[in-house]
Amino acid sequence: MHADMIITNGKVLTMDAGRPRAEAVAIRDGRIQAVGTSAGIARLAGPETRVVDVGGRTVLPGFVESHLHLVLGGAELTQLHIGGLHGLDNLKAAFAPYAAANPDAPLLMAQGAEYGLLDHPLTRHDLDQVIADRPIALMAPDHHTVWANTAALQSAGLLHGAEMPHGHEVVMAADGTATGELREFEAFGPVIALGGEQRLHLGIATGGEPDPWPDAEQRAMDKDKIARGLAHCAAHGITSMVNMDGNRYTLTLLAEMEAEGRLTARVKVPFHFKPHMDLSELDRAEAMARDFDSDFVKSGFVKMFMDGVVDSRTAFMLNDYPGTPGHRSEPLFEPERFKTICREIDARGLQIAVHAIGDGAVRTTIDGYEAAGQANGFRDMRHRIEHIELIDPADVPRLGALGITASVQPPHPPGVMDFPLSTMSSVFHRVRWRDAYLWRTLKDHGAMVAYASDWPVTDVSVLRGLQGALTRVPFGADCSDERLGLEESLHAYTSGGAFAAHLDGLCGRLVSGLAGDVVVIDGDVESVAPCELGRTGIFLTIVGGRVVFGSGDSG
Repeated sequence: MHADMIITNGKVLTMDAGRPRAEAVAIRDGRIQAVGTSAGIARLAGPETRVVDVGGRTVLPGFVESHLHLVLGGAELTQLHIGGLHGLDNLKAAFAPYAAANPDAPLLMAQGAEYGLLDHPLTRHDLDQVIADRPIALMAPDHHTVWANTAALQSAGLLHGAEMPHGHEVVMAADGTATGELREFEAFGPVIALGGEQRLHLGIATGGEPDPWPDAEQRAMDKDKIARGLAHCAAHGITSMVNMDGNRYTLTLLAEMEAEGRLTARVKVPFHFKPHMDLSELDRAEAMARDFDSDFVKSGFVKMFMDGVVDSRTAFMLNDYPGTPGHRSEPLFEPERFKTICREIDARGLQIAVHAIGDGAVRTTIDGYEAAGQANGFRDMRHRIEHIELIDPADVPRLGALGITASVQPPHPPGVMDFPLSTMSSVFHRVRWRDAYLWRTLKDHGAMVAYASDWPVTDVSVLRGLQGALTRVPFGADCSDERLGLEESLHAYTSGGAFAAHLDGLCGRLVSGLAGDVVVIDGDVESVAPCELGRTGIFLTIVGGRVVFGSGDSG
């Protein structure tokens, strides 16, 4: 039978141990028909077959983005971006044209505001000097802190504080008013709502659903934002993704887009379990897993946050933070209750993914997974820990032993991509640098490793992430080299990510019968210097045999 598409004259890295290299790939009916030599695959060509000669470029399985926030990222593409900006005058200069171009916007939102943007802690009074008569807000790169001006705080009802769930805080000044700093999702949710994005933030802020249910016009607006995010990801070769926030509404939007032919990647969406929820809420998670299970839109896992982030010192540590005796932060879930929750989720056959950054949060999460396995039997559940920025040496071998996936992000270590190296000194004791961002160590101790960006926290570019992964240097002379090699890194962005998401029976390798998801790099990744990978482009992105980025013209 003739192929629908043939990609030929390529340097094909299949990520399949049985046949790691090839020259050509044939796709038929959205699936890989065959992988082999250019001459052999040419025999599958018919009069209607589209043949793409890629001229020696690298051909890989489509990238699997193991941790991002698609809906939030799509919405943020049109907002003001101030990454790397410092100083009040520069902030004013950035906001002035953005405000003029958006005269009717109910909230002027900026993304990428560094914690050290000013030489002192940022307050609403600083932001009032930027713009006082309209609500403005700045989101930190990690998306765990927002700073708002007085107008925004007044409009959101936060100027005089508000009662928040454990771990979420409207920071207050001595005079009884809010400083302008809002820590974690429920604290800054009311400000985000001013801009009309509240529907899209529910999946990460509360785990709830929009009420009333959005009408067709509102859903169309939200789907357009998702479409922008999907196009952005397709341009970076991403064909499958694990969207690390969500609810039934998110799944409904994606399913509608699939029916409309607008979904250009496979997306997994979790049920977001919050500390205040009763175990009976997991009925919703089971219903989502049952009701959304196509090749393009799936659920089947539960996401939780065990802690915050290091920059705001809300990551839960086993020891005090530098310079702040007695401060370690706290876990968002009481440890014994977390074990109960894990046992219940695991018993229902659902996967668990937990955001854990500090070594205290990582240990608490591992303990929960261990308790689930002891109660229900250690099966192939593939529970995951997201981030693992600091881990106690005693906990390193536990991931591999318990079958836990390390879902980590090459753009995150300070000094590698866009986060300043100075962060290391302020949040980690020097003696603990050797326990930070231990990708190689975790893999060597048996953990499966999946790579991701955490977009829009960092750049979604897989090739920039790959460059960061391959060029990262140890933090100090007593720190080990934590880089994975090129092949291992590509594995973590493809088959490793597919395995971590229970998608390995569908994608992640170029093997006959699996999905026709392919990315063609505009160069030879094995010949490009690691320090140049981030400037290497994507030539073609194919999902299920459909070109979603690039023309495929090699001319």
